[in-house]
Amino acid sequence: MASSLSENTIATLKVLRQSDQGSFLDGQTGNTNDDILLHKDQQTKSVTIGDEVTVFLYKDPKGRLTASMRLPAMKEGQIGYVEVINTTNFGCFVEVGTERGIFMPHAEMRGRPQNGEKVWVRLYSDKSGRLAVSMDVDDAMRRASKPATEAKIGGMVKGAIYNMTSEGAFLITPERWIAFMHRSEMTKSLKVGELIEGRITFKRDDGRINISMRPVKEEALASDGAKIMTYLGSRHGRMPYGDGTSAPIIKDKFNISKAAFKRALGHLMKAGLIVQEEGWTLLTDKGQTTLLEADEQSATVEETN
Repeated sequence: MASSLSENTIATLKVLRQSDQGSFLDGQTGNTNDDILLHKDQQTKSVTIGDEVTVFLYKDPKGRLTASMRLPAMKEGQIGYVEVINTTNFGCFVEVGTERGIFMPHAEMRGRPQNGEKVWVRLYSDKSGRLAVSMDVDDAMRRASKPATEAKIGGMVKGAIYNMTSEGAFLITPERWIAFMHRSEMTKSLKVGELIEGRITFKRDDGRINISMRPVKEEALASDGAKIMTYLGSRHGRMPYGDGTSAPIIKDKFNISKAAFKRALGHLMKAGLIVQEEGWTLLTDKGQTTLLEADEQSATVEETN
């Protein structure tokens, strides 16, 4: 009789006999050669003949079905923030507390997580009844989340990204708040699984929050202006970018939005540091002097340190 037992599944089996290696569980074929070894090292508590033991089944290096009492740290349908422990041409394996990692096929990935990275996953059974994981966790994350009623505008929160869309990133915080960060509020490229920190900018009616990696407006204005001044200094006081430059070029050159770029230009022009002529932005004499003084001050600080 063929056994219905297979690897990467959880089963409750009876202890039939014991040996120096450990205990043998009923392989459900009627043939003792198919009994499954529960090695002493894979036992989390002592077992005796006749016990019904719930185990995780996996294949040993010789391809034999083997049992462990170390079960997944989450149940089917639950989500967890887990580490990628091995990648293959077909997917990857993640650490969920079992003797062997649980497989995640490429079709269930978001991006291509690498060894050592952590990602949010959901545990499920595939069509063959084997345990697998998926990074499609949106529904489960909504069920597990809590309204951000205690969140305060301007406060900082940390969280791990569980989904990236064309609009931006979704993350969950330790308080179980769902936060959204629009791409325009990112100061660097992000990926699914990454742990980031952001400033709360808006509390939504649905209980979620919007966050930003950018500093508050006053700080951002100074920071963005400094970027433009530094860039002008590297180009001998001239650059072919101004109010009429397209948003993608500004994002590529300065990693800020066009609105932020125009605000910074206006601030610098008001201070008399730059002028715009025929689509070009030029340092004024005052701007040149300001840059030189900043460079001298920076050099003095470095010598002191």
